[in-house]
Amino acid sequence: MTEFIRLSAGDPAPWFTQRSVTNPRYAIDTAAGRYLVLCFYHSSAHPAAQRALAAVLARPDLFDDSFASFFGISTDPADTAEGRVENRLPGYRHILDVDLSASRLYGAAPVKGEAAPRNALWAVADPTLRLIDVFPFAADGSDLKRLFACLDALPPPGRFAGIPLQAPVLYLPRVFEPEFCRTLIGLYDAQGGELSGFMRQIDGKTVGVHDKGHKVRRDVLVEDADLIAQIQRRIQRRIVPEIAKVHQFHVTRMERYLVACYDAADGGHFGAHRDNTTSGTAHRRFAVSVNLNDDFDGGEVSFPEYGPQGYKAPPGGAVVFSCSLLHMVSRVTRGRRYAFLPFVYDDAAARLRAANQASVETGSAAAPGA
Repeated sequence: MTEFIRLSAGDPAPWFTQRSVTNPRYAIDTAAGRYLVLCFYHSSAHPAAQRALAAVLARPDLFDDSFASFFGISTDPADTAEGRVENRLPGYRHILDVDLSASRLYGAAPVKGEAAPRNALWAVADPTLRLIDVFPFAADGSDLKRLFACLDALPPPGRFAGIPLQAPVLYLPRVFEPEFCRTLIGLYDAQGGELSGFMRQIDGKTVGVHDKGHKVRRDVLVEDADLIAQIQRRIQRRIVPEIAKVHQFHVTRMERYLVACYDAADGGHFGAHRDNTTSGTAHRRFAVSVNLNDDFDGGEVSFPEYGPQGYKAPPGGAVVFSCSLLHMVSRVTRGRRYAFLPFVYDDAAARLRAANQASVETGSAAAPGA
């Protein structure tokens, strides 16, 4: 007996990581921040799939990676082996879902029973990855009319909810005093930072990797015990109570004492990412970003799921946010942005961290928390 998942408007669009035409591990959740159209066409050799692909390719005004992005989902290995589909940037990408893991999540393949029959269908998601519509291909082509009627009626992504949204972050001035900011900047300048990477889950391990197209930042670790104690006191008194008040979460732990620098000379930036997506980082609960200076341009923290607004806290001020939020740091175009960047969590998360420690590859390019 076959069984399919049935999704509808308002449901979360399921996340998946799958091979794309150009990326062996494409995480669909990192594309949030614009409308997404997922087309489960299964094989581009099918006439209905060809009709669908031709229709979307004729609308680059929609699929520009600013308003919307198109993801074609193929379950036919020949589509990529024979070069029948290819990415066309901006706007158009193809995912190869041979094991049906993504298709099952959306009801395009059965959860139980035989791998056939398979449903060809469309899924349209908003910038926070909540579904706007899910519907099957239609023999008479009416599915294409439904798709474009839906997309043409949508407001700009920044107003998808009908109003401009405020990202669910805390914006806290006066965490560090000016002199304390200068102390941390001086520590960085005295030592000079090392290029840092980021964490990826590869073959069950949390591995540090480098990719200058995704992240360029240099870091210095604070190791002086007295300076660490001074940092702890300020975080405990000026940030922890706000997290408890707003989120009813009681911080007891802090990970890493790190002064970072995004330098315009290096093209410093950090692409869209989440901070807790590997086993070695799953314990992280809140990220803290304390700006130490303001004599720079660019370098703003933004949250694509909630609009284009960037956040640049004043010197000594912090932006605090859930590690589950998609966020990015724009390229610094003038000067240097110095920041103190810890993560905070609680005792339950500490136990999770200890349990997952064996999955962290030692000697990797970036330590846990980089």
